[in-house]
Amino acid sequence: MSYDALIAHARQTQALAEVAGRLGWDQETVMPRGAAGQRAEEMAAMEQVLHARRSDPQLGDWLAAVTPADEVEAAQVREIRRAFDRATRVPTDLAARIARVTSLAQGDWAAARAADDFAAFAPRLAEVVALKREEAAALASGGDLYDALLQDYEPGATAADLEAMFGALRPRLVALRDRILGAPQPPALTGTFPEAAQLEMARELAELFGYDLSRGRIDTAVHPFSSGSGADVRITTRTDPADPFNCFYSTIHEVGHATYEQRVDPAYALSPIGRGASMGVHESQSRIYENQLARSPAFAKWLFGRMQAKFGGLGVDTAQEFARTVNRVTPGFIRTESDEVQYNLHVLLRFDLERALIAGDLQVADLEEAWNARFFKDFGVKVPKASLGVLQDVHWSVGLFGYFPTYTLGNVYAGCLYQAMAADLPDLEADLAIGDLTAALAWLRPRLQVHGALRDGAETLRHATGHPPTEGPLLDYLEAKFGALYGL
Repeated sequence: MSYDALIAHARQTQALAEVAGRLGWDQETVMPRGAAGQRAEEMAAMEQVLHARRSDPQLGDWLAAVTPADEVEAAQVREIRRAFDRATRVPTDLAARIARVTSLAQGDWAAARAADDFAAFAPRLAEVVALKREEAAALASGGDLYDALLQDYEPGATAADLEAMFGALRPRLVALRDRILGAPQPPALTGTFPEAAQLEMARELAELFGYDLSRGRIDTAVHPFSSGSGADVRITTRTDPADPFNCFYSTIHEVGHATYEQRVDPAYALSPIGRGASMGVHESQSRIYENQLARSPAFAKWLFGRMQAKFGGLGVDTAQEFARTVNRVTPGFIRTESDEVQYNLHVLLRFDLERALIAGDLQVADLEEAWNARFFKDFGVKVPKASLGVLQDVHWSVGLFGYFPTYTLGNVYAGCLYQAMAADLPDLEADLAIGDLTAALAWLRPRLQVHGALRDGAETLRHATGHPPTEGPLLDYLEAKFGALYGL
């Protein structure tokens, strides 16, 4: 009886959360700019309702009385208890204030990014940081503030553990980058890439990678994202007339997120385990789709033919050269456009800066200078404007502190998954060379995607691959792939 009551309450709460998520999707895609103030009030009102449901004292009574009958029920109860414990520590008025301020901050960030004016955004960001520090203090109960926020995205992870993993990644990544940059570089694409044609091909790629458009849609946004679960999972992408890869790989990345949500067991729909296991696991799906599969030399062969048919001349003569162009390593400024070798260095920069912000060791007023100094140290180039630096990502404006490290954790998880997939699928490269993702997608679903949040992040990977996650497979994959592409 207690379990049935818990699940009924949780399903209704999740249904309301999906409505709130749709408000966020609308704000990023089609909402009129003049509606920002009203939308902030709407988001705050929804958050108050959700917070009240998640912290309802009746949940505590049901949790105390429940005895799970099997693994699924135990996982559902685990997730409900986790949400209840966190919600009861955060005052309702604080949750509403965070929702209101971050909704306003999202618009302020977009305007400041367009104007390349961090100073205009800094006061609002300072509000967000102060509220997230207040929330972290309520959650941490005297413990580490950043660790408390990290639990929203990767339950069980600690900043210390991530720092150790990232410390192991950095030396080999930097060494590989330096060797690549010392080798002859492939050409960039040239040609004409109209927006309409890019979006047509983005749709083709989305369906090729398993995205069910009868339960989803593709729109454009400043910062690509995926939203929703189950029967309504939407993605966004963006276009650049000079760089179609931006559109295509952003789309494939978001499709990785979206198909994970679409492929969770329908029996778990609108329940606590009816979504991805963690943001690290979620990111593993977007990264293995985007990188190990879609940026593979084999798939590049297929993509080369499709792009020639769609756009004509590309400024690259052969499929082999095109594969190198797809995997160009250049010291660019934008994380989402970064190559595989340097991507994690972008994430490590953000991880260190946001930890300092939450700890109070770095003030928002000093953030742009700190960003630029760290970027020069890590990449050897000066940031010319804020939109290419501290204002490029939306995450901090919407309060997602603790989210950034899950991008690199997702790459680590993807490395482990791909190692296991390649061992099980001897014809994988031949399939990719003809644009056939059937076997790869069929491998992922029963081992990982269908289970949703049945297990936590690390255990989800252990179940899928047979061993605990470690950074070794990712580094080995990168060194082998780029060593072959660049003749190192």
